[in-house]
Amino acid sequence: MRVHFIAIGGSAMHNLAIALHLKGFHVTGSDDEIFEPSKTRLQKHGLLPAKEGWNPQAITTELDAIILGMHAKKDNPELLAAQQLGVKIYSYPEYLYEQTKDKKRVVIGGSHGKTTTTAMVMHVLKTMAIDFDYMVGAQLDGFDTMVKLTREAPIAIFEGDEYLSSPIDLTPKFHWYKPHIAMLTGIAWDHMNVFPTWENYISQFTKFAQRIENQGALIYFEGDEELRKLAKNQKQALQVIPYNTAPHQLKDGQAIVGWERKTYPMEIFGEHNLQNMNGARLICEQLGLTAHDFFTAMQSFKGASKRLQLLKKKEGTNIYLDFAHSPSKLQATTKAMKEQFTNRALIAVMELHTFSSLNKAFLPQYKNTMNTADKAIVYYNPDVLEHKGLPALTPEEVIVAFGREDLQVMTDSLELVKWLKQQNYTDTNLLIMTSGNLSGINLKDLAEELI
Repeated sequence: MRVHFIAIGGSAMHNLAIALHLKGFHVTGSDDEIFEPSKTRLQKHGLLPAKEGWNPQAITTELDAIILGMHAKKDNPELLAAQQLGVKIYSYPEYLYEQTKDKKRVVIGGSHGKTTTTAMVMHVLKTMAIDFDYMVGAQLDGFDTMVKLTREAPIAIFEGDEYLSSPIDLTPKFHWYKPHIAMLTGIAWDHMNVFPTWENYISQFTKFAQRIENQGALIYFEGDEELRKLAKNQKQALQVIPYNTAPHQLKDGQAIVGWERKTYPMEIFGEHNLQNMNGARLICEQLGLTAHDFFTAMQSFKGASKRLQLLKKKEGTNIYLDFAHSPSKLQATTKAMKEQFTNRALIAVMELHTFSSLNKAFLPQYKNTMNTADKAIVYYNPDVLEHKGLPALTPEEVIVAFGREDLQVMTDSLELVKWLKQQNYTDTNLLIMTSGNLSGINLKDLAEELI
């Protein structure tokens, strides 16, 4: 198979390119800019384009498929050439389905917790020496790539993102996968730039459920009102399975799960994580594992990158990084930190970075989401607002939206770093929540400097 990637440098795209290369495909690609770590990883596998830029001459009828990334535009010269020649064009998720349509597909969707739950299932299957293909939205410990595709594996585990598939395919990605086993973690309005209303956003999950294969299973978080409604309306041929938080107790700052008269001390903590874990257990039981096998394997799971990731610790102080940017995740993550470390103060820093979070119409969704933190700081870069074509935002507007009068709002990352270095971290944890990096700050280095 000869496959060409338009915009090969993307996080998801370069991982799929490597996966197909390792499967034995002849892979080429192009991009107008490729950053690290994509650049080094493509180079390692001999897939880095000889030069940056678009090359329509590379598009010929000898290609079996074009895979089009979101970074490309509709008038991309390579895309126009492919359309003119009639070469088959796939979006990234469409091609993943194409490669796994003869396998048992497991898809984990929801507004939050997708990556963590997918990572849990992958960790357990790997620990139990079960072969599987996968696609996950973060680089995980123990896995070389974010995508693996083989001829042999009977199972495919996918993180199911609801964002759009490609510039010419406005289908939400997870609509392509047609799972046999599906899990939904919860619904909280996100991607306002694509789904402008709550009703429009919810409808994407209804359509996802309608695409589950006959005799398949829908596993859903019972504490979510919208998911309860969705589950009630499913076709009779579907097995509908609710889950809640895994039964546990906190002992000496550690979550200990109790199941069938046995106890399993865990590395992870927080009610949201323990909910995700219980959903992951049900997926693994659908795949033939026992609860004992699952919880035993989960004891060595340390979490996914940027999902309550421990950056640095010393006596009385932990510094965590979390991908939290949506209101529900922000609230759940700060609450989990306070519940886990009851004798420590919590400093919580959140970066407004996504289109939704920087949008004045969406900002009120954040009301009271940081109230469990002892000190709360919101940072945003005014240049990002301008880059996204959004109206300017004042610190006062952010304070009103979050509903916390003592909220500190900063717009200069160097000022934020200076403030963090002035804090006393005795019996105090720091939680940094961002889908970015505070405008170019190396957060691991910062954690080292702070404690």
